[in-house]
Amino acid sequence: MRVFMNAVINFFKGLFKFVYSKIFLIQLVIAIAMVVILSYVALEWLESTTNHHQRIVVPSLSKKNLDEVEKILTEKDLRFEVQDSANFNPDYPRYSVIEQNPSAGSEVKENRKIYVTLNPSGYRKIEVPNVVLQTRRQAEPKLIALGFKIGTVTYKPNMSDQVLELRHNGKNLKPGTMLMKTSTIDLVVGDGKGLKLNLSN
Repeated sequence: MRVFMNAVINFFKGLFKFVYSKIFLIQLVIAIAMVVILSYVALEWLESTTNHHQRIVVPSLSKKNLDEVEKILTEKDLRFEVQDSANFNPDYPRYSVIEQNPSAGSEVKENRKIYVTLNPSGYRKIEVPNVVLQTRRQAEPKLIALGFKIGTVTYKPNMSDQVLELRHNGKNLKPGTMLMKTSTIDLVVGDGKGLKLNLSN
């Protein structure tokens, strides 16, 4: 038993002596330095592979066609995807970018996808509503609300002051006809004089 206790005491004495020796301290410093160096190298590699600090400013694609969009974004290491077309805007060229997301000036990572919306080739067609036999005051707001323009208003002798005919480019226009939005529709309206003459008689 005494031999065992002496062995244990001698072991701990040797251990403490080694811990406080110059060799141990040098090895400890070397080990800490290696951990620090390896950690720094790992962090640098991680940042370089994930582009953690690399940001790309999104360019303006407004009014650019798809060929121009592809060239601009490829040079910036960005991608794009075309979304559904918006309503036609006459201020933009046909098939040019009318909207983009993220917006111009935003900062994104490399290889980010930019969503673009193109201007369609023209206005879509709309069904002409049946406003015949409605008063001009009732008919005009309905046509304007759908996107049509009111052109010439011609008065025709009639007992009522209702819309008698719709015309487009000089031709009679039937309700239900599909017509391009912003098209001009002319109205033929009764002058109501026949009604006044009957009342006076």
